Amino acid sequence: MQTLIPYIAVAFIYLAVAADFWRHAKTADSKSMVISHSSAQTLTLHSAMIALALALHGWLLFAGLFGNGFNLGFYNALSAIFWLTVLIYWLSDLKHELHSLQAFVLPPAAIFAILPAFTSQNHYLPTAAASLFLLHIGIAILAYSLFTFAALHAVLMTIAERSLHNKPTLIKLPSFPPLMVMETLLFRIITLGFILLTVTMVSGMLFSEQIFGKPLQLSHKIIFSIASWFIYASLLFGRYKYGWRGLKAIRWTLAGFLLLLLAYVGSKFVLEVILHR
Repeated sequence: MQTLIPYIAVAFIYLAVAADFWRHAKTADSKSMVISHSSAQTLTLHSAMIALALALHGWLLFAGLFGNGFNLGFYNALSAIFWLTVLIYWLSDLKHELHSLQAFVLPPAAIFAILPAFTSQNHYLPTAAASLFLLHIGIAILAYSLFTFAALHAVLMTIAERSLHNKPTLIKLPSFPPLMVMETLLFRIITLGFILLTVTMVSGMLFSEQIFGKPLQLSHKIIFSIASWFIYASLLFGRYKYGWRGLKAIRWTLAGFLLLLLAYVGSKFVLEVILHR
């Protein structure tokens, strides 16, 4: 039971911050862009609590990944992706005041942070000693985290846009940064994620034997990854050439993320959880 305590603590902090935010959101004026002194204090407390949870989550993640070799099991991988997603949110919030985004980032982070404590699903990688392999995996996970953040950010932009145009929405949040600011941040995150995804795919294709110890094999994971790469490439080109923005940019962002989800999470889930390989 003692080993479960830190995992439970991380999940509790994430969920407590999200729940407290939703509690304040219900009583706040959804049209108001003014943050009161008490609200500012609450948001500062939220930021400090998230930082604490990130530190504890990071420690647990490091122990799970590197405790006995390099264990990149399905649940450890998801935990790592969402640790980085929360970190990206926390850093972005310091500058852009994306408080409402924590309502979408923290609940799934709580789930995936605690899952490794209740599972014995291990996937030790024999080539983990190679620095090239670790670099490849690190870049890939960071790319997936950036796109996870971008997808959640796109959902927030959808709600913000509907709210500004007085359209009905199931989720009402108290405040948003200006849509132009949110859009600029979205494309910065996508651009960085696209660069890292490109590096991941090129390195995997050119150095497959050195990184994985076997030649490159065409699989549904490769196909979905390439399709996702083309969607993000088209989105960035459309933004540069034709000024794509708004709902079109949001749809392309979510479509690319769905394919990336099928490529990585889908393949690992089938292989490790269903087929136990």
